[in-house]
Amino acid sequence: MASEYRSFRHSLPWLILSLQVVLIILFYFTFPGQRVSISSVTYPVFQDVHHMVIFGFGFFLMFLRRYGFSSAGFNLLMVVLGVQLSVLIEGLLAFILNEEHDMELRSITKGVLSMTAVVISTGAVLGKMNPVQLTLMTVAEIMLFHVNRWINQRFLLLPENVNMMHVHLFGAYFGLAVSSRFPVPSPRSDKNASTPKSVLLSMLGTLFLWVFWPSFNSVLAELDKSRAICNTYFALAVSAVTAFVLSVLTTKDGKFKMAHIQSAVLAGGVAVGYTAHSIEHPWIAMILGLLASVITILGSHCLQGCLYPVLKIHDTSGVHSTFGLPGVLGALAQVILLVIQNWTTPPRQNALLFSLPELVLEYVGAFCLTINVALLTGLITGFILNLKLFKTIPVTKYFEDQFYWEFPHLAVGF
Repeated sequence: MASEYRSFRHSLPWLILSLQVVLIILFYFTFPGQRVSISSVTYPVFQDVHHMVIFGFGFFLMFLRRYGFSSAGFNLLMVVLGVQLSVLIEGLLAFILNEEHDMELRSITKGVLSMTAVVISTGAVLGKMNPVQLTLMTVAEIMLFHVNRWINQRFLLLPENVNMMHVHLFGAYFGLAVSSRFPVPSPRSDKNASTPKSVLLSMLGTLFLWVFWPSFNSVLAELDKSRAICNTYFALAVSAVTAFVLSVLTTKDGKFKMAHIQSAVLAGGVAVGYTAHSIEHPWIAMILGLLASVITILGSHCLQGCLYPVLKIHDTSGVHSTFGLPGVLGALAQVILLVIQNWTTPPRQNALLFSLPELVLEYVGAFCLTINVALLTGLITGFILNLKLFKTIPVTKYFEDQFYWEFPHLAVGF
C-alpha cells in the first residue's frame, strides 16, 4: 500500500530547495541594492512576537503523544519560509503599485504576524499533513492572506494594525476548511491522544503565548501603544481567571481540565486585539476577556459534540474555539464599541459622526470578507493538497513522528 504514495525523500528536499532559490532570486530583483533602514519597531518588541510564533506555537502544538518532533520542527520550517515569502509579497505589492517600501524590521515583524495565520491553520490539520503539504499550504495561505489584507486596506480603508488582527479569523477558518477535505481519524485510535508530558510541554507554549500577547496586539499601533498593552493584559488576566472557574464547573468530576485552561486563557488576547488601542476604560477589556473565555469553553463543548460530527470536521488542536470564536467576538465588539463611542460623543466633538454608517459597513464588510475568503480558499487548497501527487503517507500513519524523524531507538508508546 505504501508504494501508492510518493517518496517523501524524493519530493520534500527538492521542493524546499527550489522554493528557497526562487525566494533569493526574487529578493535580488525586488530589493536591488537596498539597505535595511531604521524601523519604528524596536528589536525587543520584535523579539517578543518572534518568541510567540517560534517558542509559543512550537510548544503549544506539542500535545500529541507521538507528534512532538514534527510539531516543533515543522513549525520552525514553515515560519522561516513563510516570513521570507511575506516580506517578498509586501515588496512586490509596493513595486507594482509604485509605492515606497524600505526593508526594515517592521517588514519582518509584519511577516511574522502574518505567519500566525498559517500556524493557527496548522493546528486544525496537525498530524494529518505531511511536510510537502504543509509547505504548499504555507505558500498558498500566506499569499491569500496578503490578498485579503490588501483588499481590506485598499478598498475598506482599515488601519494596518486593525487589519492585521484578522489573522486569527483567517487562520482558524482557513484551517477548518482545509481539514474538512481530510479523512476524520478513527475515534478508537490511540495515536490522536496526549500524555502528561506532552500536555505539560503544550502548556509551556501557552504560557509563552500568554506572556508575550500584549506585544502582539500593540506592535503595529502607531499611537496608544501603552493603552493597547494594558487592555490586552487585563483581558488576558480575566480570561485566565474565568477559564479556571468554568473548567471546574463544566467537568464531570469537578476538576480542572488542562485543555480548557490552554485554550481559554488566550481567548481574551484574541478578542481584544481589534480594540486594544481604542478602549478607554480597562473594565471594558476585562468584560471582553470574560466573554471570550466563556464562549471558548462552552463553544468547544457544542462544536465537538454537535457540529463537527455532522460536518465531518476534525479540528486537532481546537483552533476554532481558541482563535475563531474569540476572533468573531472581537470583530463584533469592535463594531459595537465604535457605535457606542460615536453615539455618546457630542456632534461638535465627533468628526466621524456623519460617517458612522460607512465605518460600520467597512468593519462588518472586512469581517465577513475575511471569513468567506478563508473558507472558500481553504476548501480549494484542501482539495488540491489531497491530490495523489502530494500524498506521501496513508491515513494509518497519521499522528506519527517515526515516518519523518530518526530516533535513537523505536520505543512502543513514544
